Amino acid sequence: MTSLQTETEMGMPITTLEDSVRFIDGVVRILDRRIFPERIEWVEARTAAAVAGAIRDMVTQSSGPYYAAALGMQLAATQAVGLDLARTREALAEAGIMLATARPTNNHPAEAVAQILADAENATNADDYRTMIVDASRAAVDRYRNRSRALATHAAALVPDGARILTHCWMDTYLVELVRAGRRLNRQWEWVATETRPFLQGARLTAHTLAEMGESVTLISDGMVAAALAPGSTLGPIDAAITAADRVTMDGCVINKVGTLGVALAANAFGVPYHALVQSPDSGAPTAADVVIEERDPEEVLNTLGHRTASPLVTQAWYPAFDVTPSRFVSRIVTDRGAFEPAQLADYFGGTK
Repeated sequence: MTSLQTETEMGMPITTLEDSVRFIDGVVRILDRRIFPERIEWVEARTAAAVAGAIRDMVTQSSGPYYAAALGMQLAATQAVGLDLARTREALAEAGIMLATARPTNNHPAEAVAQILADAENATNADDYRTMIVDASRAAVDRYRNRSRALATHAAALVPDGARILTHCWMDTYLVELVRAGRRLNRQWEWVATETRPFLQGARLTAHTLAEMGESVTLISDGMVAAALAPGSTLGPIDAAITAADRVTMDGCVINKVGTLGVALAANAFGVPYHALVQSPDSGAPTAADVVIEERDPEEVLNTLGHRTASPLVTQAWYPAFDVTPSRFVSRIVTDRGAFEPAQLADYFGGTK
């Protein structure tokens, strides 16, 4: 039984975006989040390279690249028919590199690829290897969903009933599971979501999904964060700021969608806890200096959703896709093994990392 089936049986219907990467009839179909919800269109990727391209072009974001990478490996395995074991391994390794490196900052796709390849390491012939890759890719998807549910359960415990939560960007599976975890605890929350420029993931994905789930959500622009968190805001008090994290380093730095640092700074200034959600810290990244911060085409700042929003006289822009929030501005790192103070992240690994 998959995680999605489990939620349906619990009376918590599947949201549109959590089933937005599929492997059907030899094709990876990816819901185009760049134009959702205005239009429902699917990008069909027929090779692992095409899946990697869809990840790179932000057809899917947040948890989506993990799912896409896992299903891209499944696609590559089904297309390696007729090759001997050595060549099959080589083909899957090449596919894995493309999928793992499509976007460098978030290491979840790389983790998926590494685990899938490791799960098939003991295959003794090509047919078994392909079968094991397919099985491992399916297991990777379920594992991610189950870990997200565990993470959300720990996060929900930090947020009291009746709280108002500010979030930034699209938390994807984490967000959906957090709402469900709150309901299992009979807690009702209100949400404040930023637009998240320039791709407007917050306005189009986060706010949409929260509303789809029947949550109360208020949309604000990114520039309103400090005003919303300030005492006396007519919006009402905000009790917690919660975001996902694309990466958390072992010294407790949070790397997430650009603008997260501003959220954390304002929350710290006004005494509001800021919690970052990630399945696990990255044991291979001691500090933020060990993480590549992706910089995207500045044209994506001059244009929004395909429309020019800057003056035609303006030709220069800057777009770091992520920023780094130092650990001193983070209240808790919430993982699938519990919530940790940033200084205690080694405890995630039993204190050995």
